[in-house]
Amino acid sequence: MSILYLLIPLSLSLLGLAVWAFFWAVKHDQFDDLEGPAYRILFDEDENDLPPEARKRRQQPDSDDAEDAQDNPGIDTGTDNASTDSTRMDRDT
Repeated sequence: MSILYLLIPLSLSLLGLAVWAFFWAVKHDQFDDLEGPAYRILFDEDENDLPPEARKRRQQPDSDDAEDAQDNPGIDTGTDNASTDSTRMDRDT
């Protein structure tokens, strides 16, 4: 029974600490964007994670890449999958 004299004030002080932490988090906008971090993990590279030099290189397209895309328009587009799908079906049956 005498342990209650210790446990009740201890539990009330922990409750007060939890309430203070909650109001501190609300005041400092910790709950402002709940969905952003969940979607941010899906992206490979964040612009903010790159050093300034890499950001500049990324914003300036290479002329070689642009020429390659014009010379080979069907590469890496994924639009011509019908022939490969029918070939797979023929092999399976």
